[in-house]
Amino acid sequence: MQSQLSVKHLLGIKELRKEDIQLIFETADQFKQVLNRPIKKVPSLRDITIANVFFENSTRTRLSFELAEKRLSADVVNFSSSSSSVKKGETLLDTVNNILAMKVDMVVLRHSSVGAPHFLARHVDANIINAGDGTHEHPTQALLDAFSIREKLGEVAGKKVCIFGDILHSRVALSNIFALQKLGAEVMVCGPNTLIPKYLGELGVKIEYDLKKALQWCDVANVLRIQLERQTIKYFPSLREYSLYYGINKELLDSLNKEIVIMHPGPINRGVELSSDVADSHHSIILDQVENGVAVRMAVLYLLAGKQGQ
Repeated sequence: MQSQLSVKHLLGIKELRKEDIQLIFETADQFKQVLNRPIKKVPSLRDITIANVFFENSTRTRLSFELAEKRLSADVVNFSSSSSSVKKGETLLDTVNNILAMKVDMVVLRHSSVGAPHFLARHVDANIINAGDGTHEHPTQALLDAFSIREKLGEVAGKKVCIFGDILHSRVALSNIFALQKLGAEVMVCGPNTLIPKYLGELGVKIEYDLKKALQWCDVANVLRIQLERQTIKYFPSLREYSLYYGINKELLDSLNKEIVIMHPGPINRGVELSSDVADSHHSIILDQVENGVAVRMAVLYLLAGKQGQ
């Protein structure tokens, strides 16, 4: 059994082995027990300083990382580009080097440029965790999604998972595809033709444009929101029309001859990709994903810090 990660940084799921993912999950299992105790804190990273460096807005991911760091007793520094010298023209490398000069051990980075975490990893000594780079990858989201499927269905191998919605602009989709395939799941994507990248077929992913057929096929529906903020042109006539063809509602789920699990990385556009009666139904494990996010991120931070054993 592997006892430590094969990588120094978490830049993307692509760089991880299947054994790395399994080690993260087993460690997250232990931390989930910690989170359910009256005292939700362990001294594991008491001597570690972690900087959350976010060049893009984020609420859930940043809060989840910050909570994970504090549960591990790490010292935490939060950096937001909206109130920083980046506005004055400072480069990414200068910004991070200035933070590292204050003796920071790990950097959790979110950046709008694809490859920003990889660039940093080549130039600085600290461990880098990618909290989302452009439309490329979001590895901890994919890990917590796969962990949540494993928790709900017992295992990921052999399961049929369909990712619905705006695949083109999503970093969650690509990371999920890599993670699910490494763990032995079958993966399909479903959405309007204009929002599904042509290269996905080369990754061994099934492509379906009919919502009902995709739901009938899958065990798990991971539903993504329409990322209007990343869209420079119109990919479909209107949100109302998108919802008509690709919105998942209770009536549609009830018409299937089986139960499926509903997931969403958040934030949900209620009434667009999911109706409220689906988001809040017994099908949904959306709040479990949020809870699991803290445990999975604790596991990633702990393992990257080179600690073994509890």
